[in-house]
Amino acid sequence: MGTVGINFGAASSGQGFDVASTVTAILSAQQAIETPWKGQLSSMQAQDAVFTSLGTDLSTLTTNMQALTDFTGVMAAKQGASSDTNVLTLTGASSTAVAGSHTVVVNSLAQTSSQYSTTLTNASDTLSGSLTIQVGSGTSQTITVDSSSNTLATLAAAINSAAIGVSASVITDVSGSRLSLVSGTGGSAGTLTITSALTDATTSTSMSFQVGQAGADASLTVDGVALQSSTNTVSTAIPGVTFQLLSSSPGTQVQVQITNDNSAIATAMNSFVNAYNAVVRDINTQEGNDSTGNPEPLFGSPTLALIQSQLSSALFGGAASGAISSVTQLGIGTNKDGTLSLNTDTLDSALNSSFSDVTGFLQNSGSFGQTMQTTLNNLGTQAPNGLVYLAQQQNGAEETALSQSISAEDARLADEKTSLTTELNEANQILQAIPSQLNQVDEMYSAITGYNTGNGG
Repeated sequence: MGTVGINFGAASSGQGFDVASTVTAILSAQQAIETPWKGQLSSMQAQDAVFTSLGTDLSTLTTNMQALTDFTGVMAAKQGASSDTNVLTLTGASSTAVAGSHTVVVNSLAQTSSQYSTTLTNASDTLSGSLTIQVGSGTSQTITVDSSSNTLATLAAAINSAAIGVSASVITDVSGSRLSLVSGTGGSAGTLTITSALTDATTSTSMSFQVGQAGADASLTVDGVALQSSTNTVSTAIPGVTFQLLSSSPGTQVQVQITNDNSAIATAMNSFVNAYNAVVRDINTQEGNDSTGNPEPLFGSPTLALIQSQLSSALFGGAASGAISSVTQLGIGTNKDGTLSLNTDTLDSALNSSFSDVTGFLQNSGSFGQTMQTTLNNLGTQAPNGLVYLAQQQNGAEETALSQSISAEDARLADEKTSLTTELNEANQILQAIPSQLNQVDEMYSAITGYNTGNGG
């Protein structure tokens, strides 16, 4: 540690010295003890930034791997097609659907029961009486007209508010207005029975109802099995498949094809490859120097070396499943820098020829997919054993200790600055007072001796 001098000229000059700059010089020498601490703290904070980015990319890779290993995920996804979309169209195929072909014949469509009233020339005519409505074999419900429901519009509102399983509305055309009632239950089970005791009190005319559409179940066969459906949306005929009946065509066979969703699987596999490559590039970046020529924050890190080793082992590990024993058979190849590439044609071929084996290679116990998933869970930011998590925890503990040491030293230096400033201010005041004190001595000497020190006589 160097020495700090104080320059105040001749003692009798009275000029003193600069206290603030002197204190700063003294403390600057002592602050040097913090330099290596701050350098180490800065280095660890740079490592933290890399670990955070690496942890995020590992998390993305883990999520993309889960899409392939999840039993209800993309490998279970299905898509379907109809050979005649004028008769039948598919609206959904869930993960419970099984790939295969089915033959459907639509004999008749389902119908929802409806009835409508006598036409009123004036929709605002006053009504009286009551209306009894029964849906299928349910309990009859009677709506009695009163002052709040004595027009077609207010009666329709009263029926709807009663929530008795029908939808009421007023239909108006050039001939007049009618009350329309539509069953809330499709098919024959929703057949309406209407008993009218309504009267158009304005014209003293009784109001009757007639059938608009009879309630009827759809009739179809699926793979030769005769089925009935109360609606034209059928979701129980083929497990996991929902289709819509659009028209009847007795005797016409419609082929419904359920297939595995190769396109969605290719997208998920490509996402896995891209996420894997992001992690590899994170690691590769740390193996050299930055733009200023200094080593990257995690250069030579054993944590990165372990992540790289375990990822590589998992990529080519796992038990075979039938015809599939390697990721290369799924179209995944490795590049010179450790990144991956995906040949979607190879993947599509494997899916078409050995779909169950591909699924097993990703999802069976001890398979590639399960091995990779376990490896990723042990490498990322998952507490308490994730490799990146543990590295971050260790860095965090050391950073806390360094920060506490720096804060303690800063507090000590602050106290010393206060003490030094006080002491040096006092010394400076003494130096600055010397000329005045010398003058006083001269005056006392002159008074005692009569000798004038100012003019030498």
